[in-house]
Amino acid sequence: MADGLDNRSDRRLMGMAWAGVIVILIAGVVLTAYNEAVTRRLILRNLQVQADILAASVSAPLAFDDEAAMREYLRAFSANRELSAAGVYDVKGQLSVSFVRPGETPPPRRLDPTPFALRQGGAAVVAAPVVERGARLGAVYLRNRQEPVARTFRRHGAVSLMVVMAALMLAALARAGGELQRRAAALAAANESLRREMIERERAEVALRQSQKMESLGQLTGGVAHDFNNLLTVILGGLETIGRHLPEGLDEARAARLRRAREMAVQGAERAAILTGRLLAFARRQPLAPARIDLHRMIGGLLDLLRSTLGETVRIETDLDDGVWPVQADPNQLENAILDLAVNARDAMPGGGVLTVRATNSRLSAAEASASPEAVGAGPYVLISVADTGVGMDTATLDKVFEPFFTTKEVGKGTGLGLSQVYGFVRQSGGYIHIDSAPGCGATVNIYLPALIDAAEPAADARASPKLERITGDEAILVVEDHDDLRAHSSAILGELGYRVFAAADGDEALRLLEARPEVSLLFTDVVLPGDMNGRQLADEALRRRPDLKLLFTTGYTRDAIVRDGELDPGVQLISKPFTFDDLAAKVRRVLDAA
Repeated sequence: MADGLDNRSDRRLMGMAWAGVIVILIAGVVLTAYNEAVTRRLILRNLQVQADILAASVSAPLAFDDEAAMREYLRAFSANRELSAAGVYDVKGQLSVSFVRPGETPPPRRLDPTPFALRQGGAAVVAAPVVERGARLGAVYLRNRQEPVARTFRRHGAVSLMVVMAALMLAALARAGGELQRRAAALAAANESLRREMIERERAEVALRQSQKMESLGQLTGGVAHDFNNLLTVILGGLETIGRHLPEGLDEARAARLRRAREMAVQGAERAAILTGRLLAFARRQPLAPARIDLHRMIGGLLDLLRSTLGETVRIETDLDDGVWPVQADPNQLENAILDLAVNARDAMPGGGVLTVRATNSRLSAAEASASPEAVGAGPYVLISVADTGVGMDTATLDKVFEPFFTTKEVGKGTGLGLSQVYGFVRQSGGYIHIDSAPGCGATVNIYLPALIDAAEPAADARASPKLERITGDEAILVVEDHDDLRAHSSAILGELGYRVFAAADGDEALRLLEARPEVSLLFTDVVLPGDMNGRQLADEALRRRPDLKLLFTTGYTRDAIVRDGELDPGVQLISKPFTFDDLAAKVRRVLDAA
């Protein structure tokens, strides 16, 4: 505001200065013109007086045609150094006698008898009649020299000096005005740059606060999910064991009641496992298995499932570009994300509506990437949009919509983890997500995933896992798990399958057992271990000592030990918690039988 006032004040002062200089310049020009006009009138009047005197002097010689007398009179007038030419004319207008200074133009040979006084070529010229007792005898002609410029300048020196000063002031003001304009332009540019920087800084601060908030929530939820997965593995394992070892001799009604109770407990544990999986997805701690995805094929394959899930009141439309690029992402997670978004859209359209799934190519410039609310890189992306015609969301809702457990649904209608899971999956996949919505205008969820351009279609994997002929074995397995109940549970499953099992609670104990038990064929270790050695470091040291050792990791929370940028490290075999009896049996057998 102060800068704007200073600019206006400077412009006002500059305008006043310009007005003053222009007034001085106009006054000088007017005064010079007036003085020049007065001077010329005086010169003409003086010359007219001389012409009248000459006319009176030559009247008698002209009457008696006395040329000698007329020349005497002209010679007397030649004493006037301002006079350049003079002449006496008879009654017929013919030149009788004349006088002309060297280098000057002589008087005309014939003169119109009409008297005159005028300026001619910068010189004063006067003609006067010669009259005697009312009779016209002839005329006289006088012409002054043209006034030198120096004399004219001296005559108007003061005024000229004022005009010159005004002109110099005009030049100075013009220069100062130009400088002022440049300064004003530079100041305006600086203000605009500062304004843009403030906007960018504010946007960056908002994005940073949002990122820090989401990162803090991610660390919290990831840690909770890790502990829950350990507990759920034990719970599900215990329920499975109960199911496999129901006592013999129970009456059918009691056995059926026990089976129903067990199934209800298993269903609850599995739902809890799904919730912890979503928490891990939000925390970006789920191990992904990305692959090349043809969106035409994937979305086309989802349509039947979407129609059966959303019901008849929701019409599903698709708008997929013919040349849409493939993307690199986890296929199962992307399908789950689209399904979650579709279910949210259905709930936002209680009376029915239209769900539109779009896929288009998009290139993100460096400027757009830096302006995006999330830290993403420039380059080619595929935009996957899921739009509905539902009730929409206000700004306050949009600010919290990706937070875990935040929901606008009624109590018991949703967990609030659907969008947070989608958010975590997209960010872990190197993309970003934002929602366009307003109350009463529906909502559009936009997912940007990195595109694969000019990438060859991968060949079919000839090393796909064959169908297992058996799930039991007699090999020696070392189980490393710091959670006592989970270590006992895993050891019991493997023992029941026929394996010889050794167990350790940390990396140091595991390495001692490996040295003492050279028959161990498989190291089955948790990724997160207490002490200075995690599961990845333990495996590296074990392989250094035993290059032929097979490895299998388990985790409920990776902490990047076996994951880089959301993807499993090459060659890593992983079974995620919570796992079941059958999951562990099959995975262990595949790892042991692998080449």
